[in-house]
Amino acid sequence: MAKIYLVEGPVGAGRSTFVAKLSKELAAPSLILDAWFVRLYSPDRPVEGLMRWYAERKERCLAQMWATALDILGAGRDVVLELGPVEVASRNRLYSLVESAAYELSIYLLDAPRDVRRERVRQWNREKGTTFAMEASDAFFELASDCWEPLSEVELERYEVRWIN
Repeated sequence: MAKIYLVEGPVGAGRSTFVAKLSKELAAPSLILDAWFVRLYSPDRPVEGLMRWYAERKERCLAQMWATALDILGAGRDVVLELGPVEVASRNRLYSLVESAAYELSIYLLDAPRDVRRERVRQWNREKGTTFAMEASDAFFELASDCWEPLSEVELERYEVRWIN
C-alpha cells in the first residue's frame, strides 16, 4: 500500500532540500506548499490585509494539494508532503485526513538552532537555488519561528517520527 511521508520542522530547518532528496530516493512525487502557493497566488499578493489573504488561500491550496496526494496514493504511489502545518492543531487536522483515508504515515522532523536556521534562510534568499520558492525576510523568519510548535508527546508516541539533524 502507498505511504505518506510528511516532512516537518520550523522555517529554515532544511525541509525543501530534504524533500528533494527524499523524493528522489523514494521515486515519489513531492507536494510542497510554498511552491504551490507562490505559483498560484503570488502575482495577486495585496499590500494590505496580507495575513487574512494568505490564510484563505493557504486553506484552498492545502485542500487541492490533499486531493492531488489522494490521486497519487490511489494510483499506488508514495507521496512526500511538505505542507507547513506549524501548529499542533493544524497537524491534527492533517492526521485526521490521513487516518480517514487509511494510509500509513511516516514523519520526518527536521530542526536546527534558531541562529543556524536564520542564516540558512538568508543564504537561501541570496542564492535562490533549486529549492527557492519565495523570499523570506528576517521579520517573516522571526514570525514563522515564533509560530512553530514542536511535535507533542502524543504525536511522538502515535506516529513513526524520524529525526533529521
